[in-house]
Amino acid sequence: MMWIIFALVCIQLSECLHKVHLHRSKSIREILKERGELKQFLDIYKCDPALKYQHLFPGFQSEVADEPLLNYVDNSYYGSITIGNPPQSFTVLFDTGSSNLWVPSIYCSSPPCRNHARYNPTRSSTFSTNRQSFSMAYGSGSLSGFFGYDTVNVAGITIQHQEFGLSQNEPGSAFIYSKFDGILGLAYPGLSAGGATTVFDSMMRDNLVSQPIFSVYLGRVPNSQEGGEVTFGGVDNSMYTGEIVWVPVIQELYWLIPMQGVLLNGRPTFCTRGCQAMVDTGTSLLTAPSQELEELMQYIGARQDQYGEYVVNCGSVANMPSLTFVINGFDLTIPASAYIKQYNGYCTAAFEPTYLPAPTRNGPFWILGDVFLREFYSIYDRGNNRMGFAKAV
Repeated sequence: MMWIIFALVCIQLSECLHKVHLHRSKSIREILKERGELKQFLDIYKCDPALKYQHLFPGFQSEVADEPLLNYVDNSYYGSITIGNPPQSFTVLFDTGSSNLWVPSIYCSSPPCRNHARYNPTRSSTFSTNRQSFSMAYGSGSLSGFFGYDTVNVAGITIQHQEFGLSQNEPGSAFIYSKFDGILGLAYPGLSAGGATTVFDSMMRDNLVSQPIFSVYLGRVPNSQEGGEVTFGGVDNSMYTGEIVWVPVIQELYWLIPMQGVLLNGRPTFCTRGCQAMVDTGTSLLTAPSQELEELMQYIGARQDQYGEYVVNCGSVANMPSLTFVINGFDLTIPASAYIKQYNGYCTAAFEPTYLPAPTRNGPFWILGDVFLREFYSIYDRGNNRMGFAKAV
C-alpha cells in the first residue's frame, strides 16, 4: 500500500509542477530555484514513476532484506524460512561455515527428525527432484538424504526452483536438542555437498539482492526474540559503530582470513608468525589450536571439568586479560567478559581446541565463532572476496 501512495504523490507533484508552469509566469521549479530550495525539494520527492506498475511484476523483490534471528542461550542463532507452495515453515541456522540448505523430510524417522518440522514434498505443487543423494558431516553431527527443488522464501526474498536437501537419516543425538530444524549454509559454493547451488548464489544469479553482500549481527541477550539479524544485499549501518576493517579472503571455500597475531592484554602471545582464521556463525565458541589453547587456559587459571568445559573462578573474571585479534593490521579486541560464560555463579571459558592445521597449511588455525561475532558486526562481500568487521552496537 505504501508504494501506491508514494507513486500517487510523485504523479501528483509532477502534474502540479507542469500545470503551474502553463498557467503562471513562474513555475514552482523557478520559484524554488530562486530561493535555493529546488535541490532539497527534489531530493525529498524524488521517485520512480514506474512504481505504480510494481504489482504487475510478482517476481520483484526488495534489494536489501533483513532476516531476524533468535538467540538460544548464546549457543545458536536461527531464523525462519518457508519452502514450497503452499509454504511450509522451518527454522534454520544461518551458517557461514557450510554451504547447503537442508531440512528434515517426512522420509526421515531418526529421533532428531521426529523432534522437528519435516518437509512434505507431496504437499507442494512446485516440488521436483532428480533423486540425487547427498551426505554431509558437521563438527557436531551428520546426515544423509536427497536433493529437491522448490520455492524458498528467506527474509521476504522468494527464490524459484532452489535446490535443497531433504534429510532421510540423521544418526546420533547431535540434532535432537537443536532449536532449529535445518541449516542454511552461507559459505562459498565450492564447499557445497553435491555441487548444490547455494541460497545466496541463487539470490545473486536472479538479481534478487542489490549487492553481492550479506552481513550478520549477533545480539548479546540470550533467549531474546530480537537475537540478531542477517542482512541480504547490503549492510545495516545501525548495527555497528566506527570504521569497517576489510580483509581479503584467502580461499574461496570457507570465509577464511589471515591474522597477524593474537594478543593477551596487548602483548603478542599467539600466532606470532601469522595464522589463519575461519569466520563461522555456526560455531558457538572460539576455537584455538590445541597447544595454544592449553597455554591460554593455564594463563587464566582454567581447569577442565568432567564435561570438558574450562571452569574458572567467577571472582577472577575482572582480572583476566583481553584477547586481541590482529586482522589486516587492525586490533580487534574482546574483553574477558565476552569469552567467559556465567551461569548462576558458575563460570566457564568459551573455548574449544582444534587439532587440525589451517586449510591452506599456512600457520595455526583458529575459528572465530559466535563469541567473537557478538562483539563485531561481520560483512561477507562475495563481489570482492573480502570480509569486513566493525564494532557491534
